[in-house]
Amino acid sequence: MTYAQVGVIGAGTMGAGIAFVCARQGHNVLLLDMNEAVLKKAQSYVASILAKDVSKGKITERQKEEIYERISPISDMQKLYGCDMVIEAVSERLELKKSIFSSLANICREDTLLLTNTSSISITEIAGGIKSPERIIGFHFFNPAPVMPLIEVIRGKKSSDENVEKAYQFAENLGKVPVLVNDTPGFIVNRVARPYYNEALRITGDQVASIEQIDTIMKKAGGFKMGPFELQDMIGIDINFATTESVYTNFFHEGRFKPSRIQQRMVQAGSLGRKSGEGFYEYSE
Repeated sequence: MTYAQVGVIGAGTMGAGIAFVCARQGHNVLLLDMNEAVLKKAQSYVASILAKDVSKGKITERQKEEIYERISPISDMQKLYGCDMVIEAVSERLELKKSIFSSLANICREDTLLLTNTSSISITEIAGGIKSPERIIGFHFFNPAPVMPLIEVIRGKKSSDENVEKAYQFAENLGKVPVLVNDTPGFIVNRVARPYYNEALRITGDQVASIEQIDTIMKKAGGFKMGPFELQDMIGIDINFATTESVYTNFFHEGRFKPSRIQQRMVQAGSLGRKSGEGFYEYSE
């Protein structure tokens, strides 16, 4: 694949990570966010990753500068008109995503691939009523995007074979491992992961074991790199809870996917994990 012009919408941790992954592979990236402070934080995040890569001898100072300069922060969606593909990485809100893709369908070229990084929302529903739904594809990275190798490439009801293949090849171009998935609640990974989180929450809610004990057991005996509570803190408890709610709703309230009141209360309290400084664990600066 030749180098592409890639748009990334949303400069939070995931969007910044996706922008970095694309720039690292030689693509020029327009990173869009309406919040100037979020864009500056994203630039600092990318700079910190690059500095670590230099210190580890993975890249040179010159390569660091080249990768950093490939990412251009913007706040005007109209500037995405020339992109070969646009990756949406905003919060898990259906109406927000539909609004973005409705605008992109009018702004971008007819051959621009429109990708959504949703972790659980139906691709078919996002594309519903949008012009040219055949080019809207699920493209789900995992956190942290620069490190995690998997991308779920999700086919919506009206996604074309040609565009799904383009998305799959783009994932390979990024050095990732793509997995082709049909549009189903939670796709593969988040559907499998719901019992991992939910049962851990039930165990601690029933006072069978503490949060620390559960995480330790899953790492020492289960071979997981992170326990379920450490992982929730890293992902964001609000994101994890929203994903569980989405899967639960779209499986018509099937009991095994029922969200936890523990998570709900933590979200209400603003205890969202690492990003808020506290979650199931406390984090210093």
